[in-house]
Amino acid sequence: MPVGTRATVKTLSPEELEEDIHAQIILGNTYHLYLRPGHQLIQKAGGLHSFMGWQKPILTDSGGFQVMSLSGLRKITSEGVRFQSHIDGSYHMFTPERVMEIQNAIGADIIMSFDECPPYPATKKYVAESLKTTLEWAKRGQDAHRRHGEQALFGIVQGGIHEDLREESAKKLMAMDFPGYSIGGLAVGENKADMFRITRFLNSILPQHKPRYLMGVGTPRDLVENIASGVDMFDCVMPTRNARKGTIFTRHGRMIIKSARYKEDFRPIDEECSCYACQHFSRAYIRHLFSVDEILGMRLASIHSLHFYLELMGMARSAIINNTYETFRNEIAEELDVVL
Repeated sequence: MPVGTRATVKTLSPEELEEDIHAQIILGNTYHLYLRPGHQLIQKAGGLHSFMGWQKPILTDSGGFQVMSLSGLRKITSEGVRFQSHIDGSYHMFTPERVMEIQNAIGADIIMSFDECPPYPATKKYVAESLKTTLEWAKRGQDAHRRHGEQALFGIVQGGIHEDLREESAKKLMAMDFPGYSIGGLAVGENKADMFRITRFLNSILPQHKPRYLMGVGTPRDLVENIASGVDMFDCVMPTRNARKGTIFTRHGRMIIKSARYKEDFRPIDEECSCYACQHFSRAYIRHLFSVDEILGMRLASIHSLHFYLELMGMARSAIINNTYETFRNEIAEELDVVL
C-alpha cells in the first residue's frame, strides 16, 4: 500500500497511482491529518476520498506509532496520550474514543485501533504493561466506532519480540472479533531475525480467513519472506522515500541511480518493466535530473519503485494461486538484496 501520509503520495498524482502503478489501496496518517488540515475540514470536504481525489480504498493508521515517536513530547496514561504537536508545540489528547471520532470523520475504508506502540529496546515488563493498555484501548475503540458498515476496524497485535505476549495479544483481540488484524511494533528497530520469528509464530495463531496487515514493513525481501508467514497487507514509506533520495528498487536489486556509472547508460531502469519511467527515459537522463535537483527525477524514481512493489505483489499472488510460492520465493529473494 503506497503511503500518502498527508493525503498525498509524495510527488505523484492519484491518476498516476491508479493508471500507471495500479495501486488498489493507499494509506493516510491519522496523526498528521488531525494536525493539518484537521478531520473536521476533511469531513466537510466529503471525506478523504473526495478531498484528495482518490476513489479507491484508503487505510488510516491510528496515530499510535507517531505519538510513540514523539518521545519526550508525550505522556501516556490509562486514559490516553497527551502530546505536543511537532509543528507548533500545542498540546493535544488522543484517547481511543477520540481516535475513532477522527477516523470516522476522515472516512477511510479500513481504520486502526489506537495502540500504545512500545519502543525498541524495552524491558519485557514495560512491553507487558503496554500490551495491557493496548488491549483496553482496543475494546474502548471498538465500542466507540460508529461506522461499522462503512469502515472495517482492525485490532493491532502488540507484544514486542516476546512470543507469549504476542500470543496473549492475538487471542484477546480475536475474542473481540475484529474484521482484520494488524501486526504492530515490528518496524521499530528490532533485528530482521526477530521480525521474521514473530510473524512466523503468529501465522499459526491469527485466523486464516481474515486479513493480516504487517505495519511499516518494508524492503522487497521483507515482503517476500513475510508473505510466506501468512501476511496479506503491507505499507512502508521506503519505496518513495528512498526513490526521492536516488535509490530505486528493481527486481534485480537496489539501484543507486546517482552513481557515476550511469552517466552514459542509456538503458531504462529495468528493460523488462512496463512503467512510465522505464518506457520513456534512460538511466542517464534520470541520473542527470538528480544531479541538477530536478523534481522530475524524484517523480520518475518513485513511479518505478512503486510500480515494482505492486508488480512484485502481483507475482506473489500468482505464485500462491499456482501453488509455486516457495519456488518463486527462492528464485527472487537473494536477487532483491543486490546493490546495483
